[in-house]
Amino acid sequence: MKWWPLVMVMTFLGGCSNGTPTHLSAEEKRVDQAYQALPALADRLRDPVEAFGVKLFSSSDSYALGDMVEQHGNTLWQAAVKDAAERADYDDRALYWTRLQMTRLLRSSSIYKLLPGQDQQQLLWWLELASRGNADIRFADDADVKILLTGFDPFFLDRNIAQSNPSGVAALLLDGAVFDLDGRKVQIESYILPVRFGDFDQGMVEAVMAPLLEKQGVDMIVTVSMGREEFDLERFPGLRRSAEAPDNLNVYTGATKAEPQVPLLKGEPLSGPEFVEFSLPVDAMLAQRGTFPVNDNHHVTTLSGEHIPQTLAGLEGETSVSGSGGGYLSNEVSYRSIRLRNLHQPELPVGHIHTPRITEHDPLVLKSIVDQVRELVLAAATTITD
Repeated sequence: MKWWPLVMVMTFLGGCSNGTPTHLSAEEKRVDQAYQALPALADRLRDPVEAFGVKLFSSSDSYALGDMVEQHGNTLWQAAVKDAAERADYDDRALYWTRLQMTRLLRSSSIYKLLPGQDQQQLLWWLELASRGNADIRFADDADVKILLTGFDPFFLDRNIAQSNPSGVAALLLDGAVFDLDGRKVQIESYILPVRFGDFDQGMVEAVMAPLLEKQGVDMIVTVSMGREEFDLERFPGLRRSAEAPDNLNVYTGATKAEPQVPLLKGEPLSGPEFVEFSLPVDAMLAQRGTFPVNDNHHVTTLSGEHIPQTLAGLEGETSVSGSGGGYLSNEVSYRSIRLRNLHQPELPVGHIHTPRITEHDPLVLKSIVDQVRELVLAAATTITD
């Protein structure tokens, strides 16, 4: 099968002559820059893109498009997980840039352009979910402890096009991992979230987690993102957004520390208390020793100022500005997952881990971080009883 360079493929699909169609998203437009800066990486998972492009070229059945998009999205996820395991170079970026190549192809295809806008958005949604691991979350029937772990895409790419994210690396390398823990089978399944406010407002966290919680199909949920200098267990996530930083689409919410905003869920303000509490087994996790210190972070900000509460009751009557995990999407995935836990399985251990921050892709540093994420998760798993 012949491989067409991306610029040629985009031209065939109706793009601009320079290979960057004007209708693409801010993320998709960065693909050309990634090809220039990271050619081997951007081209590393080319087979799934090629197969997807060929299918789009030949497709004329819009009714079958949804199944095809999901199938190829899941194929990309599985290829990325396999590639990460085989190369062991602790790199999440090939999946990120390849997914954007696929969404570019879909958005630029003739069959997509003929669809109503709502159908177009649905196809993109299905492709995002599948290529991020949702279709591949399958726990073995004999797993004694079932753990969902989420990470994030790289972000702030206009500052550094080569940015990696340790949480995404951990998610790729731990997806499907099985451990024997004192005779009990522990299985981890992973999902990687986008750094986009709109996807959160549309309900991506809920779409992935709610079915598992409603069916009691998971025993622990651990959300992970890149944070500060050390590992932080984020004790008190807050409801509101306050970070003034953009997302990967260069969208600003308008939220500030003076005027924090409640996020949305399918068009309505997200309902819930101003703060919720992490329920992972802190003591067991703090006892784990690794390269980096691990902190039990209680620090939050409200409209009345900064606080370090010892209990959730200590925040009664306060309006959240920043949870212990901040005022960006790291805090928000933690809040949303704990909110779902409180609705469906109030005894379930759920919480957020911030990893140390990185500014460049260093496999040795990333290995240390991923190893410690694994050990923190397994330390928490030892406390789960039947």
